[in-house]
Amino acid sequence: MSDKYDVIVIGSGPAGYVAAIRAAQLGLKTACIEKWRDDKGNGVNGGTCLNVGCIPSKALLDSSHKYHDAKHAFEGHGIGTGDISIDVPSMIERKNRVVKQMSGGITGLFKANKVDSLYGTGKLLANHKVELTDNDGNKKVLDADNVILASGSIPVNIPPAPVDGEVIVDSTGALEFTEVPERLGVIGAGVIGLELGSVWSRLGSKVVCLEALDSFLAIMDQTIAKEAKKILTKQGLDIRLSCRVTGSEVVENNGKKEVIVTYTDQDGKEAKETFDKLIVCVGRRPYTDGLLADDSGVKLDERGSIYVNDLCSTSAPGVWAIGDVVRGPMLAHKGSEEGVMVAERIAGEKTVMNYDIIPNVIYTHPEIASVGKTEEQLKADGESYNVGTFPFLAIGRAVAADEAEGMVKMIADEKTDRVLGCHIVGPAAADLVQQVAIAMEFGSTAEDIGLTVFGHPTFSEAVKEAALAVHGHAIHMPNRKKR
Repeated sequence: MSDKYDVIVIGSGPAGYVAAIRAAQLGLKTACIEKWRDDKGNGVNGGTCLNVGCIPSKALLDSSHKYHDAKHAFEGHGIGTGDISIDVPSMIERKNRVVKQMSGGITGLFKANKVDSLYGTGKLLANHKVELTDNDGNKKVLDADNVILASGSIPVNIPPAPVDGEVIVDSTGALEFTEVPERLGVIGAGVIGLELGSVWSRLGSKVVCLEALDSFLAIMDQTIAKEAKKILTKQGLDIRLSCRVTGSEVVENNGKKEVIVTYTDQDGKEAKETFDKLIVCVGRRPYTDGLLADDSGVKLDERGSIYVNDLCSTSAPGVWAIGDVVRGPMLAHKGSEEGVMVAERIAGEKTVMNYDIIPNVIYTHPEIASVGKTEEQLKADGESYNVGTFPFLAIGRAVAADEAEGMVKMIADEKTDRVLGCHIVGPAAADLVQQVAIAMEFGSTAEDIGLTVFGHPTFSEAVKEAALAVHGHAIHMPNRKKR
């Protein structure tokens, strides 16, 4: 192992490992440092996303959805299942196998691309030097022409509900329950709170989500957000808005611990609720603890993120930062694309990234997905636009699959007809919205999408129909206006 590299990446999450692989593909001698360890103390790649984030949560979402369907939906298809039960430890073990497989895949990709995988903690020093402290505590200083900081993010803790790892947990702890809590509280009705709440609700928990904001999914288009709330409430999630948690107390009742949560309700009155488990999901913060030496030259912004320009270059020459540790939405795919951009710019290419077209997905069932601007953003900017919506209830494939809840909403510029945004709640929303992202990248109009031939029967026909509805030309529903 050399002490001198063209590129050193700190962090092997979706931003870091992609940056390292792309840099190596471009002929740059590259090393990637990762501090994450498995339960046996061995270094593993993948960062938060693969180990306690995107991948394990989707594994549990998939398992819980299969259980829910077997228990509640199969009968309607003429499928008899008898008694249905859930073995939570087996479900968790499957999740762990998925994580191990995916993490091992990154290690294999590093070997195939000749990336040096270094396990331990990386600290940026002055002049592109990186101090590596391995998992045995040994220190070594490495030198690089370029350093990419991709240290990710960690859950935000709040004083009224301090995490104890047993009764009050963060998103990581919520992936390790050994049994289904009868009463589950979730502080925060955002992406993580809804996904984790959905997992345990499907398995039988009575779930209450306490959200401090007075609007549901404020970052989403509100037409879609309102429809999503209606669907999720119907599924059993008790979503309470304008509820600010002010305190919590862990007590013992009949030999079992529980937590009493105090909060102010939407009327400003004090209320209490008792839960067997409480998940704190109020957001994440950039993880820079121990990452930067005082003389590293890297500056943080007012939110604690590493300051970067549009090309992810920091205030220190030759030092770059990507992913959750910098400005913008904390999305794995956003970090990955930043990783590609930075690696290619280091190699002398002029790659840029289009930050206006980044899909956002919530993996509830049905899924909630969006790309581009919301109607609320366009109104605030004073832009003129047309809107088309189309329900999955009018899509044959959705009805046949018993997946007919939700809708597609398409927004296009009033003058040019270029698609400005698409917002979906419904089956396969994560994949459908990507079709529109591609169209937007090429500057397509709503008419372009409407003229495209879509396969039948497919869920994606809802995208075409929403595009047609922009101008009152939808075929499979009455139009509000015709031209």
